[in-house]
Amino acid sequence: MRIRRCAILFLEPREEIGFELDSLLKGGDGIRTFSRWLALAPHLEREVEVDRIERELLGSVSASRWTERVWGSGQEAAAAQRLLQAGLLLSGDAAFERHAERDQAIREAHWWPLAAVAHRFGRWHGTDGVAALEASGLATATGLREKLGPPPPAVAERVPVHQRLPLPRLPADAYEALRTQRATCRNFDAARPLPLAHLVRMLQRVLAAQAQVRIDEDTVFLKRNVPSGGGLHPTAAYLLVQAVEELPAGLYHYHPVAHALEPLTEVAGGIADFAARITAGQHWFANAHVLVVLTSRYARSQWKYRQHAKAYRALVLDVGHISQALYDAATELGLAAFVTAAINEVDIEQGLGLDPLREGPIAICGFGWRAAQRQVTEFDPAAQVWTRAADATAPL
Repeated sequence: MRIRRCAILFLEPREEIGFELDSLLKGGDGIRTFSRWLALAPHLEREVEVDRIERELLGSVSASRWTERVWGSGQEAAAAQRLLQAGLLLSGDAAFERHAERDQAIREAHWWPLAAVAHRFGRWHGTDGVAALEASGLATATGLREKLGPPPPAVAERVPVHQRLPLPRLPADAYEALRTQRATCRNFDAARPLPLAHLVRMLQRVLAAQAQVRIDEDTVFLKRNVPSGGGLHPTAAYLLVQAVEELPAGLYHYHPVAHALEPLTEVAGGIADFAARITAGQHWFANAHVLVVLTSRYARSQWKYRQHAKAYRALVLDVGHISQALYDAATELGLAAFVTAAINEVDIEQGLGLDPLREGPIAICGFGWRAAQRQVTEFDPAAQVWTRAADATAPL
């Protein structure tokens, strides 16, 4: 049989703790520890437990060259069959072609192996992060302090006080005044539609291509009002429009060169249900007038940064630049905004029809009118938005 190992594979010895009644009855502590070896391969949806024979077999097969192997009977043959079924070993046989296709997508994306594993296995599906925090008592700053003890100091100090060089405090200018009004919004006025002109202005300021550099017909670089690693701008934007005048509620892809919205097919359950699912229990974000799902097109970045240790970091930084620009643009328009990375990536991929090996969500931003009444506490320590500062019960 012609086989090779999958392109990226990490093995993790994971220790688990369980209860053992016999130990307790014999005077022990009743605790039993045991280890399992787990194979982490980013072309697969889940980790795979492997035994000693399977680990050794994986180590004996090349990941780069197809080789002919003849399996006899016995333990090695059984191990090889299990690894083929799991997708850790690849074959040209039709029965296993799905795994080979997914592995090929990983190879073509030129991932740095550690980043591929971290990204792939850090995704959520159907998670209610808020409920989990509330159940553990970690949903507020007070709860965090009680459960985890005090955090590291808010500021790192590298020299004694007398060695500091004090700087003058200049009067705030218009830009600083604008920035002090920025506060993450958890209270949106869903009953007040957003003017279409405000949405257009937000997209034009932050996501639209301001210029193009065309090297060839198939090689184009964009200029946006936000920086991007290598000038590649691999971040795409999908809009969940819920309350915008003159625009039907629904799901759209934003085209930054045409400065146009591309309507997408409806998601199961409707747009409001989809917004609630993908924000992972953060109901205070789910009813924003517009949610912007920021995804990374991996191949666009890794075309240049092949197997590069910093490529994935640049993707995350790109999304950070966009989210900050959205905050500033919204604040200047008198709107409120948010950004969150606590999202259900798998649900987003399924709803948007994304191949997670080629494009995936990094964060969700949103904006709209802030409600007149605060139903959910917001973190506003400078009291620039609300009349009194948020207290230690603010959700984090």
